[in-house]
Amino acid sequence: MATQKFTVILTWDEQEQLWVTHVPALNWISTYGHTQEEALAMTEEAILGYLEAAEKDGVAVPATSTEARLLEVEVAR
Repeated sequence: MATQKFTVILTWDEQEQLWVTHVPALNWISTYGHTQEEALAMTEEAILGYLEAAEKDGVAVPATSTEARLLEVEVAR
């Protein structure tokens, strides 16, 4: 079985009290969990589901993950 790596963005949602993930390379699919581990496990399931659906529908999937960077932008108000 071939493996692929995908960049995952993991953030804490203070209002919902959940960890939220986004996968930029796969149309920014997103899921969540009460712990980081749960959120990442749910993300793995979401990625597998996306890849299966893409293969079934003939949709191209990037061979490698999109590079993502987190940057701070300072704004004066």
